[in-house]
Amino acid sequence: MNETITNPVVLQRADPHIYRHSDGYYYFTASVPEYDRIELRRAETIGGLAASEPVVIWKKHLKGIMSGYVWAPEIHYIAGRWYVYFSAGSDDEPFAQRLYVLENESANPLEGNWEEKGRIYTAWDTFSLDATTFEHNGVQYLVWAQTDPSIQGNSSLFISKMANPWTLEGGQTVLTRPEYDWEIIGYRVNEGAAVLKKNGSIFLTYSASATNHHYCMGMLTAREDSDLLDAASWTKSPVPVFTSSEENGQYGPGHNSFTVSADGQQHLLVYHARNYKEITGDPLFDPNRHTRVQPVEWDEVGRLVLGVPVPDGQDVSI
Repeated sequence: MNETITNPVVLQRADPHIYRHSDGYYYFTASVPEYDRIELRRAETIGGLAASEPVVIWKKHLKGIMSGYVWAPEIHYIAGRWYVYFSAGSDDEPFAQRLYVLENESANPLEGNWEEKGRIYTAWDTFSLDATTFEHNGVQYLVWAQTDPSIQGNSSLFISKMANPWTLEGGQTVLTRPEYDWEIIGYRVNEGAAVLKKNGSIFLTYSASATNHHYCMGMLTAREDSDLLDAASWTKSPVPVFTSSEENGQYGPGHNSFTVSADGQQHLLVYHARNYKEITGDPLFDPNRHTRVQPVEWDEVGRLVLGVPVPDGQDVSI
């Protein structure tokens, strides 16, 4: 039996990631406004996540690496263990983001011990964030955002195979760089990738531009039988696929993930957005990016369609 929810689902949680596990629980993590810790919560329904008690599984270090801003955790279950991917800076350079991984062997990731597996090393020692991972045809992949020193821009998206959940293997391929007008407003940004597989294709969504009302989502598509490490396998939409809605009062939707309905039949878009346009000060420190969930749709040829952000207070059947 599925459920009806009302958005926003969880207040003041940006970069949301919801994973439905085989134990029947939804697991939720996101950036907290203080950017100083990683929380997990779980519930048997998506609507139940709002009232579920968050458990702090990790706090930033007092100094050195992993002591700056903590951003965009994601929880994944790989080969019988739980992993959380996140980025963090240092106390002297809070924006010097690099990628890190935590591991937990417990059946319930809200319990047990979270071990620091260390940093994920990429080809360059530059600003890196928003790692996500997915399996395809027996291969584990990592997709992440990073500053490419060879071009102008804040972050591009890259993909690589993984030797294990915290180590890359082989080369890394650039999937998309910020190039269109809607990707370079305020900052030149491609970040926050998420992957959904269906209808013989792999859909990779991502976010672009500054994190105010210009924040929006783009999409890459590849055939499921193609070489995912070949940039030519991916087709990039020249227009954004999910944007602010003045009519519905939703601004800056993005940094999404995907999950499924309780019966596993309906794919769901998980994202954050604000319910106002004008922001005082730096958008990074405005805490009101709230977590929202709504169903996705599919067009007549099986392509992913995200629609428009639903308004606050509207019931949504998922």
